[in-house]
Amino acid sequence: MTNQIPPISESEWEVLKVLWANSPQTANEIISSLQEQTGWSPKTVRTLLDRLTKKEVVGVHKDLRVFTFYPLYSQDECQRAKTKSFLKRFYDGTLKSMLVQFIEDEDLSEDEIKELRSILNKKENKK
Repeated sequence: MTNQIPPISESEWEVLKVLWANSPQTANEIISSLQEQTGWSPKTVRTLLDRLTKKEVVGVHKDLRVFTFYPLYSQDECQRAKTKSFLKRFYDGTLKSMLVQFIEDEDLSEDEIKELRSILNKKENKK
């Protein structure tokens, strides 16, 4: 989709993960999955589904006797939007600042360094 993805809370993210793993699903199937993982009540899950539907992040098939829910955005699209939001809030929108801090603070193995170099080289070759 080309629309801007609205903000998604951590709880809503959990609902989306269930739908990305398998969709469409009924509310009861989603509730069952999330109760196993989180212990949330059915009312909580239904509230989250309602919010995601109102935000137009989740769609509903209403033509069946039982409504089924499905994601309107891919996991990749949502992760990209969340990354951009994170960068804006904590690093003034600059990826470089975040990467520098990460590289300086983390102990990277040789394999991880090689992988990062490979990714940067591919990015450079695309230009």
